[in-house]
Amino acid sequence: MEFNAKRVDEANAVITSTISADTVEKSIDKIAKQAAKTMDVQGFRKGKVPVAVVKQRYGSKLREDAQSDALRDLLTQGLKELDIKNEDLVGEPAISKFDKKDDGSIDVEIKVACKPNIDLGDYKSLVPEVEDKKVDEKEIDSRLEDMAKQSAPLEKIKRKRMVREGDFAQIDFEGFVDDKAFDGGKAEKYVLEIGSGSFIPGFEDQIIGMKYEEEKDVVVTFPENYQSKELAGKEAVFKVKLHEIQEKVPAELNDDLAKKMLPGEEDATLETLKSKIEEQMKAEAKGSYYREELKPAFLDKLVTELNFALPSSVVDQEINFALNNKVRTMTEEEIKGLQEDASKVESMRDELREDAEKSVKATFIVDALAKAEGVEVNDQEVTQVIYYEALQTGQNPQDVLKRYQDAGYLPAIKMSMIEDKVITKLLDEKLGK
Repeated sequence: MEFNAKRVDEANAVITSTISADTVEKSIDKIAKQAAKTMDVQGFRKGKVPVAVVKQRYGSKLREDAQSDALRDLLTQGLKELDIKNEDLVGEPAISKFDKKDDGSIDVEIKVACKPNIDLGDYKSLVPEVEDKKVDEKEIDSRLEDMAKQSAPLEKIKRKRMVREGDFAQIDFEGFVDDKAFDGGKAEKYVLEIGSGSFIPGFEDQIIGMKYEEEKDVVVTFPENYQSKELAGKEAVFKVKLHEIQEKVPAELNDDLAKKMLPGEEDATLETLKSKIEEQMKAEAKGSYYREELKPAFLDKLVTELNFALPSSVVDQEINFALNNKVRTMTEEEIKGLQEDASKVESMRDELREDAEKSVKATFIVDALAKAEGVEVNDQEVTQVIYYEALQTGQNPQDVLKRYQDAGYLPAIKMSMIEDKVITKLLDEKLGK
């Protein structure tokens, strides 16, 4: 069997070979003999099936298995020759050529991608300067007032007047489409914040100006993308009755408010609460500062300064991903043009290559940084983040987790968490100097 294994660069290698017809036939004989010992074939005792019968009945499958065995042997031999361990591989080796020749031999080419060798050098010297973000006293007071307002109970307004923007209207309503009531369109003494946008567009606007005990028909049209297909795009009439108008009366800014807002804090005072708010706001400002300014700048610097070979297959995957996303935004006419002219697709791939290479390069750099800094993210941490975000958006955490698993998103989520963790660690160290 002819054989050649060579490295294209540190991250890519090619194994080529011509598998002889004799090699395949010998493998078929071997597999057939093994199968004959255990196979059940009518008319023959188990273990006594002639090899010729096995080959006659299952010839096609035996040949496929023999060819697969030859490929596995070729890959094993090639990796040994190249001194590439299985743990160094990136993705599955790709069979880029499998040409069957007239004499029964097969010309084979296998492309292998492996983790690049990255010399980070003095990477800490590339960490950008970090400012200590301050929070203005007025911003703290404004947040405190918002908290007091949000936590305030609803109270009936002291004098009767018409509904206006920002009020909480206590209403009865029942919805009808084509003069028929529909499921989920009825409630009594429902408290609706006017201007919240929580109801169908146009509904809240028509409540403005209503008086106590007034009854009114509110006419709206359900959005075309409404979750209920039976109602989407249809006009509805809601019979509405206003009972009363409520408003939030903010609590006084004192120690009692602090005790209410910090139930687990012993002897909480207003100053304690303000200190907690300042701490939270500083964390928010720092997070935004890191995420939007420093992290992109640091990664761009690393991508520019560090040079190493990239696995071609991974770059191609990134290009394919970007290409698919771009095609989704194209018109039918534009897509038809691509189908009719393959050169346009290749031109698009060329345009996307530079960004794809930068993205792949950044991913390997982050992985190397995480190893250098001893930063890890385990599967439980990933699950916790997904659960928290699901609960924040009112979704079932287990459903969201399964959806992400089925879509293959978990590795990307984990890498994103590692990226945030390791770069935050480096930026915090710089800030502490």
